[in-house]
Amino acid sequence: MPALGCSTLVTCSFPAVPVRSPADPAVIRDGVVAWEGERLTYAGPRAGWDGPVDEDLAGRAIVPGFVDCHTHLPFFGWRDDEYEARLRGVPYRELHGEGGIPRSARMLAGASDEEVLEFCRPLVSEMLRHGTTALELKTGYGLSVEAELRHARLARRLAEEIPQTASVTLLACHAVPAGMDREDWVEAVCDELIPAAAKEGLADAVDVYVEDIAFTLADLERVAAAAAGAGLPLRVHADQLGASGATEAAVRLRARSADHLNHVSDEGVQALAGGRTAAVLLPASTLMLRAQPPPVDRLVAGGVALALATDCNPGTSPVASIPEAVAIGCALYGLAPLEALAAVTLNPAWVLGLEDRLGSLEPGKRADFVILDAEEFRRVPYRPGHDPVVRTFIGGEPSG
Repeated sequence: MPALGCSTLVTCSFPAVPVRSPADPAVIRDGVVAWEGERLTYAGPRAGWDGPVDEDLAGRAIVPGFVDCHTHLPFFGWRDDEYEARLRGVPYRELHGEGGIPRSARMLAGASDEEVLEFCRPLVSEMLRHGTTALELKTGYGLSVEAELRHARLARRLAEEIPQTASVTLLACHAVPAGMDREDWVEAVCDELIPAAAKEGLADAVDVYVEDIAFTLADLERVAAAAAGAGLPLRVHADQLGASGATEAAVRLRARSADHLNHVSDEGVQALAGGRTAAVLLPASTLMLRAQPPPVDRLVAGGVALALATDCNPGTSPVASIPEAVAIGCALYGLAPLEALAAVTLNPAWVLGLEDRLGSLEPGKRADFVILDAEEFRRVPYRPGHDPVVRTFIGGEPSG
């Protein structure tokens, strides 16, 4: 039975999930992690361990593997010229159409399946090197029933070949297809796309982008009903570019998460505080768009369950590193380092429905953990741009 000793161990185990703010995981000094096969058998103080230790990691911390619960992989091609345009003052809304989501859809359509996978493999490997042991993959760059199904199949293929655990979210309502009425597309999503994806086992959840350039609250209601009919959990892109009431609707519809929240209202904060919908914050997107940050102080004060994710996508957040997202989140949002750690481990595992086997270091869970190059997790946000990961283990095996 392998066992590692470390100067600091943070298991991120909590009595209930999602973990409400302020989430302050306990720090164990002089800890041991042990496993048999793929499963953890012990994670706690050395004083409670009666077996041998194969390796002592002096000056190192061990934390759970990072869980990235909001990415837009798989995609094909970058849009760095749009970033430059935004820096020159062109608003994101003006780029939407010729650029933005429709442009990524065109690039995806113009690439073969193998070209898409070849483009994405290095990104997933980069995530692994930076400690991501589980992640979400989204569709949303198809913009037709058949193209969305192709996108979901590509996501499943990618999930099957990578070492990380990966779930697939059908972002059915991401943008309105060119030449199609919004209502007609929502009808096709509800009547054709969601049932087909569910029948083929292509999706683990359904997402909707609620925004004045995208979809309405009424559309969200329809898609939520279709997702529930297919037995799929709901996710919601909410209140990113402006206040829409999407967060309140997400809580009422029992969505697993409301994501972005840059313009969430006081009523939305109160709804999150009283419900079980997690707030997924995307600090790299906030930085790259130079957007108004979400009211994180009010979310924390309200006891809202927080998650942090990269939002890895070709247009507004070309970031694949959870440590980078943590560094930006702590700097922009004022999160304490250990709060941020809970927000990239157990809470995002809950968002993806994986909390029973991932997200914390507890006996019976999979032995997914990260060895850091410092004793304290606070070194991670303190050194943005630095890769703090010495080794990543998935199922007890070193990866990357």
